[in-house]
Amino acid sequence: MSAPSLRSRLAARGLDGTTLLILPGLIFILALFVYPFAFGVIDSLRPKEGAWYANYAKFFHDPYQYGTIAATLWLALPVTIVNLALAVPIAFRVRLMRRQRLLTTILVLPITLGTVFVADGLLTFLGPRGWFNHALMLLGILHEPLKLTNNYWGVFASLLITGFPFAFLLTLSYVSGIDPAIEQAAATLGAGPRQRFARIFLPLLVPGLAVTFCLSFVQAYAVFPSAVLLGAPAGPTRVISIAAYQAAFEQYDHSMGSAIALIMGGVELVVVVLVLAGRSLFYRGPAGGTKG
Repeated sequence: MSAPSLRSRLAARGLDGTTLLILPGLIFILALFVYPFAFGVIDSLRPKEGAWYANYAKFFHDPYQYGTIAATLWLALPVTIVNLALAVPIAFRVRLMRRQRLLTTILVLPITLGTVFVADGLLTFLGPRGWFNHALMLLGILHEPLKLTNNYWGVFASLLITGFPFAFLLTLSYVSGIDPAIEQAAATLGAGPRQRFARIFLPLLVPGLAVTFCLSFVQAYAVFPSAVLLGAPAGPTRVISIAAYQAAFEQYDHSMGSAIALIMGGVELVVVVLVLAGRSLFYRGPAGGTKG
């Protein structure tokens, strides 16, 4: 009996023509993620002066630097929570509408405008002489304009507008994937709207909402243009991305910039792990009740 060919032996180990289809994607990941990440790690461990950990020690010994972590979390976490709180009820309403595509298109339109364009529009709309303040003063509600730009609230509004479409689309996909027959069965057995949401929809939605929260949080945590254009980049909205930019491009210390960027990624990773670990407290069974 002749020995199996090389092709047959490779196929037995999972190395066949189908497996080779993943090579382009693998090369893409290595080129655009793994290599830059590894380069950044090595670069952060080569400070201008001091031991290999000098950049990290310098960051955590300077309140002006490590305070950016709290400042960024104070923006990203509330914005993400508000976006989810708005996305869930709107997604439940939209899934029952006839012209779902039209309304979805209108709701996700801000995501096509870009962060800088949205920030510029908010400066015109929410500024001291903007339409919002002007209208409130004409109606006699205000006697002097509210300060809604160049502070925390300007950045918050920008992140809310640009982040909501992303959270809404993800939430709508999960809400639409729940089989309506489950809700109808619960209603037949006498469950009210609140009971159906708490006992049926919420447990089935939690895995998807956790992923939506993580992705929306990462998007908000990477805030940069809004914090510069609508916030106070030297004050309360000096987020960690600004600290990384200043270190790398204003102080020309790319090693320190890499270290801050890695710290930024580490904080994001901690929040993501906590959220994904916490979702098991709500639902641990299979999502076999969903469709699609």
